[in-house]
Amino acid sequence: MRILGKYRLSTFQIISLGFIMFILFGALLLMIPAASVPKGHAAFSDCLFTATSAVCVTGLVVQDTATFWTPLGQAIILFLIQVGGMGVITAAICLSFISGRKIGLLQRSLMQEAISAPQLGGIIRLTRFIVTTALAIELLGAILLLPVFIQEFGPLSGIWRAVFHSVSAFCNAGFDLMGVKEQYSSLTSFPQHGVVNLTIVALITIGGIGFLVWDDIKTHRFHFKHYRLQSKIVLTTSVILIMIPFLWLFFLEYSHLPAGQRILPSLFQSVTLRTAGFNTTDLNMISDGGQSLMIIWMLIGGSPGSTAGGLKTSTLAVLLLTAVAVFKRKEHVECFGRRIGEGIIRTAIAIVLMYFVLFFISGLIISTIEHMPLLACLFETASAIGTVGLTLGITSHLGQFSRLILIILMFLGRVGGLTVIYAAQHTHQSTKSVFPLEKITVG
Repeated sequence: MRILGKYRLSTFQIISLGFIMFILFGALLLMIPAASVPKGHAAFSDCLFTATSAVCVTGLVVQDTATFWTPLGQAIILFLIQVGGMGVITAAICLSFISGRKIGLLQRSLMQEAISAPQLGGIIRLTRFIVTTALAIELLGAILLLPVFIQEFGPLSGIWRAVFHSVSAFCNAGFDLMGVKEQYSSLTSFPQHGVVNLTIVALITIGGIGFLVWDDIKTHRFHFKHYRLQSKIVLTTSVILIMIPFLWLFFLEYSHLPAGQRILPSLFQSVTLRTAGFNTTDLNMISDGGQSLMIIWMLIGGSPGSTAGGLKTSTLAVLLLTAVAVFKRKEHVECFGRRIGEGIIRTAIAIVLMYFVLFFISGLIISTIEHMPLLACLFETASAIGTVGLTLGITSHLGQFSRLILIILMFLGRVGGLTVIYAAQHTHQSTKSVFPLEKITVG
């Protein structure tokens, strides 16, 4: 693809620019006077932050979604969440399906990169499967939530809230419409409601495990040994990452509750922690140790090719497997009878380092200029770059520069830091010559 007959855009540049253009488009839509409750139109800074948070399926907000935005504004936000969750490229390909346009090699290549597919073959079939499955799961989630919300808010408002929260949960966005009870309250009015908790947990989990895992489950059912290595790693890592905070919350943070009343909040918070951004309990009541654990889990995020952001479960798994191989003095990194390539290991190390540096430096900057506790600011930056959306309540009190930092982090967390870095490079330079090898001591 050429721009002005001079420059050729790479796949990474097209993906990055696609997200940027859609965020700006969303911000302009939210500036429509009828989209917000206050007279006139909302400030551009508020619209830009909200659009970025929606497209990057984060959930951090500077204005309460239920009380600041009108039904039109909420519908715009839901549209941005849906496209952002599925991916801008996926949405564009879907429009091509609907219009009957031929899907060329460029579009197939873009789709392969967008969903982290291992090969180009069968990408159109996989895209159709992803879209139809996602819409079916969101519809089922809305149906399950419908009786609860109709009883709580009435027929029309209940139906709208059921649809909104189903899409928001599946896309791991964390936006809610419960501000009519108390602003910025998320789902704290349903801490022990089984249907709401379990439905939201299921939607978050399905949306966050990755589209290729769906394909493996569809193809091989429950024959785990036939799954791709990535699916095996994602599912195993996800279970472990859910269990650790569940046990922490159950035995330490919620120990003041009867045992029977700890299960749902512990399960809900352990699932939503890495990527979704909903909460059923006040996070400010969590200990510093618990909040520190949450920060680490938020940085990890969801899985590749999913609706979630963060450095990804597979990245963490590769890093841990590399450490195990070093401890055991093994020459190669192995998992489930397969060897992991050196290139993947280098990429995983680079991603973890990049995410940690960005989140930590950003937290330091915000803490310094806003004169706020460092832990609260690190919580916020981890939530942004992990596209989680959990907050200790400081987002709406931040200045414009701090908000801009969070906008950048949300964008990097959703699009992918490496994608943005590769997009900034004009060409991929390779050379056959190598420097002489010399060993250095580490550790």
